[in-house]
Amino acid sequence: MAAGYSQETLERAKALRRALTEQEKKLWGALRDRRLGGFKFRKQQPIGPFIVDFVCQERRLIVEVDGSQHANSASDHTRDAFLIDKGYRVLRVWNNDVTGNLSGVLTAILAALSDPHPPIAAQWAPPSPSRGEGIDNGADLG
Repeated sequence: MAAGYSQETLERAKALRRALTEQEKKLWGALRDRRLGGFKFRKQQPIGPFIVDFVCQERRLIVEVDGSQHANSASDHTRDAFLIDKGYRVLRVWNNDVTGNLSGVLTAILAALSDPHPPIAAQWAPPSPSRGEGIDNGADLG
């Protein structure tokens, strides 16, 4: 499991790549080959024990295409927490939005890609005194 996922997860991802839903196919048509803003996406990509619908590794953005079964899903919250802990952002879009408002979905994805996201190492770096972080300037906040 050197890549962070098991052989079983990889095989499942390969099967899912061949069996995209209609909405995933539609969105993939707009994301593949750097068609959206020049950003590279991968489909049905294993990350740890999970398989995400689409991921832009450069911007650490995951896009999940969800049906109604995902509304208020506890397992999705657990999954998202794992992915966020690994330094990703998760953008969930509804099937019906992909079907009926693809341009709106693409606009939301572009906005998320354009929003600066700190590199994974910077998220856990200690405060930088050279940037004025973590310095107690003696101000009384109480």
